[in-house]
Amino acid sequence: MKLCFPIQHDRALDSEVFGHFGSAPVFMIVDTNTSTVETIGNADQHHAQGTCSPFRALGGRDIDCVIVGGIGGGALNKLSQAGISVFRASAPTVRENLDLFSAGQLPAYGLGHVCSGHSGGSTCSHH
Repeated sequence: MKLCFPIQHDRALDSEVFGHFGSAPVFMIVDTNTSTVETIGNADQHHAQGTCSPFRALGGRDIDCVIVGGIGGGALNKLSQAGISVFRASAPTVRENLDLFSAGQLPAYGLGHVCSGHSGGSTCSHH
């Protein structure tokens, strides 16, 4: 299974999971079948709010799941429609979230948990 983690700095599995999918500078893709790790730059990092294209951001990489601190409704819908599961990170690092995912302890993202932006004092459920 290929798990995608938005991150800010590549510190291998000790990288901290980024708070927003669309504006993450880097994505880390962990293949649990082969134990390989790949990092790629976000090809859609500077999009207008609400127009995130997750598949452009990922450079066409195939993934099965995203684990992230926060995500907007548009990106969540696009990923879900493509059959990609999205889970909320519950720990700071990729390594810790991998362990939680393997134990079935990460909550799935639903539309009630998405980020709607930060202007005007809006808040999100992410950390």
